[in-house]
Amino acid sequence: MSDNSSAIEATISAIAARIEQKNAAREKALAESRQVIRNAANSIRALHRHEFEQAAEMLEQGRTLLLGLKNVLSSFPDIYWAGYVQDAQKEYSEARLTYALVRGEVLPLPETLGVEDAPYLNALAEAASELRRYILDLIRHGAEHNEECEKLLEKMDEVYSRLVTVDYPDVLTGGLRRTTDQLRGVLERTRGDLTLTLRQRVLELALARYNASVDGKL
Repeated sequence: MSDNSSAIEATISAIAARIEQKNAAREKALAESRQVIRNAANSIRALHRHEFEQAAEMLEQGRTLLLGLKNVLSSFPDIYWAGYVQDAQKEYSEARLTYALVRGEVLPLPETLGVEDAPYLNALAEAASELRRYILDLIRHGAEHNEECEKLLEKMDEVYSRLVTVDYPDVLTGGLRRTTDQLRGVLERTRGDLTLTLRQRVLELALARYNASVDGKL
């Protein structure tokens, strides 16, 4: 074998080894991104069932996976920014932010969660939208939750009011404008549903008082 042939073989072998390493990192990123997304979805389901401890445990698992991914992909920025890691960051952040909003906690920062800015902002909009489901569940459980519903609606409104001021190209924000527009629709429907419910309950109380006064006169 000529020196030239040996050099080519060595070069190709070295490149193949680097590609193999990169492919292994990519496969790991895909698998663990999917796991983060599953954990986030299960955490939100547990949150709606008021299984707060279980929700928190799954959030911690997701955080650990994301931090591990960041370390694994530190040498492969093209894989890190390919999209699926950011999708996992968004879903995890949505679950974590929804948990904080429901539990009345201070919203964690993107640096605390270990996620990028664009996934965080979109997750915040989707977390606020997720409150609609929580509010509707509370409405179904009766008038004793009216105050909590109103507080959650105020949080939805505040998130929307802040996000609508973030006016930059979609390439920088990950399509935040569309996500914020969707939140506005969810917010208005929720406001309408809650307002109607509160008015109905005022009427029910007034009718109950009237019937009681009539019965007292008989």
